Parts: sequence; structure tokens; C-alpha cells
Amino acid sequence: MNGNKQAYFAGGCFWCTEAIYKKLHGVINVTPGYSGGSLTNPTYKEVCTGNTGHAESIKIDYDPELISFELLVEIFFSTHDPTTLNRQGNDVGSHYRSAIFFNDLNEKNIAQAHVKKLLNGTYKSAKIVTELKEFEIFYEAEDYHKNYFELNKVQPYCHIVILPKVEKFKKTYVEFNKGDLLVLNGNCIHGSSANHSNNSRPLLSVSYISKGEKFISGNNARRMFIKLMEK
Repeated sequence: MNGNKQAYFAGGCFWCTEAIYKKLHGVINVTPGYSGGSLTNPTYKEVCTGNTGHAESIKIDYDPELISFELLVEIFFSTHDPTTLNRQGNDVGSHYRSAIFFNDLNEKNIAQAHVKKLLNGTYKSAKIVTELKEFEIFYEAEDYHKNYFELNKVQPYCHIVILPKVEKFKKTYVEFNKGDLLVLNGNCIHGSSANHSNNSRPLLSVSYISKGEKFISGNNARRMFIKLMEK
């Protein structure tokens, strides 16, 4: 049985949002299009006039067993500016507005909770203008918009606007597959209190320290120093 779900976001130019979400494990397909307006089957030219009410949007087909709606929302807010009304950078107009088109009450609650979290943190002194609107209909964009970044990397907009967003995203969200090993700098490792419960907490953590730094074994964890061979 196909348990895939769909999420609908608008965060500025859909060339940018499509390029980012296509990088995610668990995302099956990303389709650029138009949502939130009144005109049936709008064209790109019509949407760009700002008279149809649509926003440049993306439809994300994803496997909820591999990636959650919560993470999709988190990435949405971290990869565009939700405080600029009808604008993302030099892209100006109501069709570039920030919006989440939720499918049900659960998605609405998740989006609202994340907005509240941001207002208490990153955007404590700002106003989030992201529109939360119940999903109605999504119209696919013309074919030449699909997979735009991958097919047009030499274009100035792709190189100047989209590429920096994609590179920033790749540095912020690092994906791991089963069997991958994460090695952290020793200065990033923090101790934890003793486990007084009946439940075990087995963990193998590998970190590194720069040459010349002092190794501290700690009091609780059974840390062991392993010297790497020098070439």
C-alpha cells in the first residue's frame, strides 16, 4: 500500500524551493506549480502579473516513514525569509509570498507550533508573515520550470541566487544512511549525568582531538584514546 503524502509550500521562487527539497532523503518528487489563487489553470505569465492570487508553490511527494512533515516545515522556514511580505530577496510580488497550504488540522498545528517557536527564538524581534491556509488545489507549472536548477546551472539566476541557498542548506542539513559514522571534534562532546534508571543507554561515540590537545578520559564514560597512524 502506498502511504506517501503530499506537502504544499510557497517560499519565493519555486526554482529555489524545488532545488532544495529534491536533495532530501524521503522526498520522492517535487513539482513546481501554483496555489492559493482564484484563476483556474493559470499560466506562469498570468501568475507573474499578481492578479490571479496564486503563489509560486511546490508539491512535495514524500514518504512519512523516512521524513516527517515536521522536518519539512523546519527546512521550509530555514531556507527562506518568512518575515518579508510578498518578497524574497530581489523577487518581489504577491506570487513570491511565504505560505504553507496545510492538508489537515495536524499539519496546521505543526506549522503554528513552529512559528511560535521561531517567534520565541530566531525571530523574537520580528514578525513572521507566512500565510497558513487550508489547501484547495495545486496547478502544475509548465514543463520548462521542472528541475530548473539542475538543467540550467549556467544561468545567472541559478548561479547567483539558487546555488548559494543549496550550498547553505547542504552545510546545515547533513543526511546519514544506516551504517554511516559521524566523527565530531572532541570540543563538541559534552558529558551527561549518571544513569540512575533501570534502562541502559549504550552509545558508541567517536570524536577527534587536534594534535597536541590533551585527552580527558572523563569520570563516567569509558573513554579510550586511539592514536591515528600518521602518513
